[in-house]
Amino acid sequence: MADYISTFFSHFGAMRYKKEMDQAGLNAVLMPVPRFLSSSCGTCVKLSDVTRTLPAPTHPDEVESIVELSGPDQFTILFRNH
Repeated sequence: MADYISTFFSHFGAMRYKKEMDQAGLNAVLMPVPRFLSSSCGTCVKLSDVTRTLPAPTHPDEVESIVELSGPDQFTILFRNH
């Protein structure tokens, strides 16, 4: 199982992504971005206990980054939108 955090350029993008992940049956929670990550809007979606490949977001232009958490304040960047 793995935990992921996705950051966004806007709060609306974060809310839309959370809804998509909920519909995909994943445990998605809106929360403030942790200090060890930076974000344009300050809101992120945390996905907990994921046992399968993450579905691709339907609006990838709204996603700033997706990271896999590997420990306290430790992560691996899986996607970064420039």
